[in-house]
This record gives sequence, structure tokens and C-alpha cells, in this order.
Amino acid sequence: MISRTIPAALAAITLGHGALAAQDTVKVGVLHSLSGTMAISETSLRDVLLFTFDEINAAGGVMGKKIEPVVVDGASNWPLFAEKAKQLLDQDKVAVTFGCWTSVSRKSVLPVFEEKKGLLFYPVQYEGEEMSPNIFYTAEAVNQQATPAVDYMLDEGKKKFYLIGSDYVYPQTTNLILLEYLLSKKVPLENIGGGFTKDSSGKIISAGKYTPFGHTDYQQIVAEIKQFAASGDACIINTLNGDTNVPFFKEYAAAGLTAETCPVVSFSVSEDEFRGLPASQLVGQLGCWTYFQSIKSPENAKFIKNFKSWLEKSDVPGIVKEGRVTCSPMVLSYNGVYLWKAAVEKAGSFDVDKVNAALESGLSFNGPGGKVTTQKNRHLTKNVYIGETKADGQFKILKEYEGVVGEPFLKGTYK
Repeated sequence: MISRTIPAALAAITLGHGALAAQDTVKVGVLHSLSGTMAISETSLRDVLLFTFDEINAAGGVMGKKIEPVVVDGASNWPLFAEKAKQLLDQDKVAVTFGCWTSVSRKSVLPVFEEKKGLLFYPVQYEGEEMSPNIFYTAEAVNQQATPAVDYMLDEGKKKFYLIGSDYVYPQTTNLILLEYLLSKKVPLENIGGGFTKDSSGKIISAGKYTPFGHTDYQQIVAEIKQFAASGDACIINTLNGDTNVPFFKEYAAAGLTAETCPVVSFSVSEDEFRGLPASQLVGQLGCWTYFQSIKSPENAKFIKNFKSWLEKSDVPGIVKEGRVTCSPMVLSYNGVYLWKAAVEKAGSFDVDKVNAALESGLSFNGPGGKVTTQKNRHLTKNVYIGETKADGQFKILKEYEGVVGEPFLKGTYK
């Protein structure tokens, strides 16, 4: 476990010397994979959370208390996430936890937070079909990422959709919703690639091609995609997660596939993942998120500047400082901390029940991706953006959907 309090310099400013007394702090949990296959994505969420805590502490904290982060490593090990959640709630007595990336990690900790009456803020796009009183979802719901992306590809004249993802709940559930959605848009079943699994009654229970976390050999799958895309009107819907995107995109490029011949729209590849991908070979590939670093706004400019300044001064062990970028899961983590702060201050308490009531009352925050507003269904209303990859790993914004209400129980319908 890495336990980190506020920087010594800030403590010196506020107290003169020494550590803050316990009554002057509020413990906050950070639960992310800092090792294993998901570390490529999740380490940046730890970093932005620590930055946000320091930013809030420098402005006076939360109800006069300084945030004291307790950082634990889920290590891309889903049962371990549940153990670490218990530790944060039972031993560290945190007031709130920010964390998880994969849906399987979230589902592993969900019963822990419900049993122990804790509160988790979850910041990463997911499949929906869930609403817990002990989780607040700043994440993109399916109607804030997957279906807008499909709409965009249909508008661009694409008629064939190849579904590929990592073998766990988010890609599987999202692709079943997208199958229903594509069929509702009159896309014939034979134009949906990746394969299907049916139950004994003939009902489709799985759609798409799936590979394990950390999978490295995509030669056969890419060969199948190339054949599927030979007609020239196909695209790939990519829900691969973590570092397995690296060998997939490298094989894709090696096979001669391009954004012109068969574009890929990815739901788990942001600016941060492009730091480890051959971005120059993937120009024109698409992403759909509720934030891009390229957004032009005063709030975003300030966020980027302050985060990079914090990185330069950071004393976090092993933190990467060079070539850093910002991305949607980072901003949804950042937004989550400020929404929690606003809820605590409205409730006048750190009590989870009182904070939840405040969160469900419709709080707003003008974040780097635009205005976000909490909903009674524990999701957010926020803007959605379609972006095209540039050679520098950034995105050119092609389309914006304003004020999309998060709908966790989508059932394939985008409104």
C-alpha cells in the first residue's frame, strides 16, 4: 500500500511544521491498478486524483479539512480489488473512494461498498444495467459513448460493423446492446462481424470477438477483419481494454488496414493510451468520449496547465512526468472529486447518506469537458464528443452532442 498525505511544503504553509492532526483531515481512498495489464490506463487516474486533492487542499480543503489520500493497488486482480476496498473502509475509515476501471473490478467491490455503506465514485465508460446506492457513476453510460459513435458511423455511410473487445462484462454487454441497436437501425445480421453465440432456444447471448486481458496475438483476428472489410464500407467497434490495444493496433497497421479502408472507433483508447501506441500510423481513427484534451475552453486550459505544473513538482514515487496528456477518464475522476466536495458542503457532513442525498439533488460543476450535472439516477448529464486521431495522439473534434442525459438502463435505445 502507498499512503500519501499532503505535500510537506503545503503542510508547512498551513501548520508551520509537522503533520496535520487527525481531526484536521479527512481520509479519501484511491483504488486503482498501479501494476498489471491495466496499469497503462489506471496509473494516470491515481495521478490526477492526487493532483485534484492537492488543488482542493491548497484552496482550503473540504469543510475546513485537508484531504488525506490513502492509495492502494488493485494490481489488475479483481478479487484483490474487493480486499482492498474492505481495507479502505474497515481499517482506513475513508469517507469516500475514487477508483476502479474495468467493470469486473467495479462489480467485485460493489457488494463491499453496499454491505459496509461506503461510497465509490466510478469514472470510466461502462455497460450500464446497474445503479447502486453506494456508487456514483461519473462514467460515460452506453448512450454517452457507444450509440452516438454508431450513429456517427452510420451517418458516414458505414454498413458493416465488426465488434471486438476484451473478454469481460463491459465489452460483452455493450456489444449485445449495440447488436440490438444496429438491428433497430436496419443493419442486417450478416453485416455485424465478430461472431455470435446462441443458447439452446436460438437466442443470441453473445456478439463479437473477445480476447483475454493482455492478449498479444491478433494475426488471425486481423486477417478475418481484413476479409470482412474488403467491401470498403466496414468499420470496427473496439472495446479492447488495457495494454492489449498495443498489439492489436500494430497488427492492424501491419496488415495494411487504414482509417480510410476500415476505420476503428475505440471506447477505451484515449489520449493517454496513445502514448504507447503508434499514433502516426493510426491517423484518422476515431474515439468517442465526454472529453478531449483538444477542447478549447478556459476551464480546460486551466486544468491542463495546472496538472502539468503539478506533475513537474510531484514527489509521488515512480511518477512519469514526460509526455503526459489528459483524457476523459482523468477528467471524470477530477469532476467526481469536485462533485463530492460540493455534495459534502451542501450536506454539511461527510456522512454517506447525507452526501448521497445531495448528489441526487442536481449539483453542477463546470469541468474541463463542459458543464456536468448530477442526476437522481446517480449518473451525469454531460457533453459527448466524436474525435479523429491526429499524428500527435490528440483528437480533432468532429461532432459534439450537448447535454446528453446518462441512461444506465439503455436497452439499445439512444435518444
